[in-house]
Amino acid sequence: MLKAVIVEDEYLAQEELKYLISQYSNIDVVAVFDDGLNAFKYLQGHTVDVLFLDINVPSIDGMMLAKNLHNTQSAPKMVFTTAYKEHALDAFDIEAIDYLLKPLNVERVQRVLEKLEQQSVVHNQSESILANTPTSTLPLQQQNRICIIEIKDIHYAVAKEKITEVYTQDSQYIAPYTISELMVRLPEQAFFRCHRSYCINLNKITQITPGMNSTYVVNVQHSSTDIPVSRNNIKLFRTKMKL
Repeated sequence: MLKAVIVEDEYLAQEELKYLISQYSNIDVVAVFDDGLNAFKYLQGHTVDVLFLDINVPSIDGMMLAKNLHNTQSAPKMVFTTAYKEHALDAFDIEAIDYLLKPLNVERVQRVLEKLEQQSVVHNQSESILANTPTSTLPLQQQNRICIIEIKDIHYAVAKEKITEVYTQDSQYIAPYTISELMVRLPEQAFFRCHRSYCINLNKITQITPGMNSTYVVNVQHSSTDIPVSRNNIKLFRTKMKL
């Protein structure tokens, strides 16, 4: 059963969301907070699967809380429930599952809950395969097959909503989880998250070209794809590549 935390400072909104979750899913709401800082402290010592998050909450606003959690190894999936449309792009940047505008639409909430539970089933199946697979390989999907791929043969990967396309020298595969979840499975010394939508095998880089606004464009072996290195990742990229 998935475990969830709600961060919402309005009591009626808390109760509505708790009711919808109980009605339309088997997700267990283990804690409710009306303050971002208290939620952050709780999440330092507790692992949960889903965070239902309003943006306008005291102490630490919801977006700042989500960004602080996003890069942690056990980051929960984020579902924003807010009246503020303007933060939708920021939510996309941290790979939020959905961005629900208030007043909540019951059908939208129901679809999000179904999506969360479906992704949990796929993730658990993948984890089961990983548990019985040597750490030098990775199970990936190709059409209706599961292929065991040598990690060293992966050239780069691209985020596509809640799946990730993985490219080797001559094939394309699907990892049934986000690019953040893929990065946890890859050796840190060889693979680098160069952009919110891309990770690369540093050992496969053949060309680095300066781009606009002090960024880089990277090419890897046997591929004509231009892979961007975002400004936020430039400093670490230079360090890793000894530029």
